[in-house]
Amino acid sequence: MKNIFSISGSLRPGSSNHIILEYLKSMVSENITFTIYDGVACIPAFDPGLDNDDPPKTVAGLRTQLSEADAILICTPEYAFGVPGALKNVLDWTVSSGSFSGKATALITASTGGENAHAAMIKILGAIDAKLTPETTLLISFIRTKINDGIITDKQTVEKLGHLFHALLRTIK
Repeated sequence: MKNIFSISGSLRPGSSNHIILEYLKSMVSENITFTIYDGVACIPAFDPGLDNDDPPKTVAGLRTQLSEADAILICTPEYAFGVPGALKNVLDWTVSSGSFSGKATALITASTGGENAHAAMIKILGAIDAKLTPETTLLISFIRTKINDGIITDKQTVEKLGHLFHALLRTIK
């Protein structure tokens, strides 16, 4: 059984990013567990003084889930031309733990523009040694025009998501 752990950079349950993660979850076969992490808002602000062998329980739980994952998938919007603060905070807590080190990772940035957050996320994921490839990164600009009533309606977006997801699956088989 393979385990894909996904994180949304949006805290809003009905967001475009959550819709994308739910869509990808619907694509998995029986031999894959696909978890959509719902604890981003519960992670305390990063404090280097607490980043030790006994971090806050929510952080320890997150690190355990990341460590147990065969692959990690992040889908995020862009806020104020950058990475959403809550997502950046989650990633900051992983630096010293090595939770992402060498881990197969996919990045989807789905926003109005998204170029700035996408570039920043690629740098951040590189800094924490996540294993990204060009095939496992995707920028989807103007995402709201590609979703209607919770369904991805743009065929090109569906195809690109499928290619990214299959590329991620190939890295863990």
